[in-house]
Amino acid sequence: MIVDAHLDLADNAVRGRPVHLPARMQKPDEDGIPTVGLPDLRRGGVGLICATIFCQPRYDDKPGYQTPDEAHAAALTQLDWYRSQQSAGTMRILQRPADFSRRVPETQAILLMEGADPLRDETDVRNFFESGLRIVGLTWKEGTHYAGGNARPGPLTRDGAAMVKTLDRLGIIHDLSHLADEAFWQLLALSSAPVMASHSNCRSIVPGERQLSDEMIRAIASRGGMIGINFFDRFLVPPQEQAKRRAILGDVTNHVKHVCDIAGDAAHVGLGTDMDGGLGRDEIPVEIETSADLPRVADALSTAGFGDQDIAAIMGENWLRFFSKNLRTPNAK
Repeated sequence: MIVDAHLDLADNAVRGRPVHLPARMQKPDEDGIPTVGLPDLRRGGVGLICATIFCQPRYDDKPGYQTPDEAHAAALTQLDWYRSQQSAGTMRILQRPADFSRRVPETQAILLMEGADPLRDETDVRNFFESGLRIVGLTWKEGTHYAGGNARPGPLTRDGAAMVKTLDRLGIIHDLSHLADEAFWQLLALSSAPVMASHSNCRSIVPGERQLSDEMIRAIASRGGMIGINFFDRFLVPPQEQAKRRAILGDVTNHVKHVCDIAGDAAHVGLGTDMDGGLGRDEIPVEIETSADLPRVADALSTAGFGDQDIAAIMGENWLRFFSKNLRTPNAK
């Protein structure tokens, strides 16, 4: 059972990618050569994903929402797409641990909101929670109404601190990816709720605020949290090598190994590929063409010296354990 903790299926579908087709049957677009389709996930044995609701703000003349109402409307469009997939029998949205099965043909998904601007107030949070939202990242790289992002640093805002408390009351998991450093540490101090970084790599290998420092890795692990390794080549390959070569799966295992070394074991790391998050086939490890190739990561981990039990944990069992412990139902206290 493989788990991928970060895929932007609805955003891609709403923008016109036919993600119900294998990636090789999808035409290249402005984001490059597609790498993810629902058939690829099934063929690769990816039994569970974190499926995002990602609404891009307008910045640097790039199209996107400008107001909270526009962000909310865009998020509802993506939520409706996930609902349509569930109705069609191609996707199963999980809301509680008991919903998970290892024997269903459809893709199983936990909904994750990347950037919380669509949540205008507590009523919005409750409505999305009732519809299946179980993970929220307060910000994207450009920052939001709630927190600074890795490209535009800043703290939690006053509304951001209040939103953290609202999310905690419902038992929603915090996604720490994209938070500016200051906001990251403020959130951990403010909340005792479960935390994860769905698609973040190691700053000691690739410097920059988009990656996690060793102190951040220790903090997440100490809270029983999880880190998903991102497959974007610029987040995998050390900067001095980026002009010389593409990423390989050995780069993925280097980041996995570093998380394990800092955390003290292999219990806090998994996959969060973000392979369809605005990048194409030429920007992920050369051994991977589509999600159907993700089993090759297990081979790379074996070559890197990981044992069978740790490989199974990294490929999916760590995420399954984390979600089994931390998913909350609408009636949970």
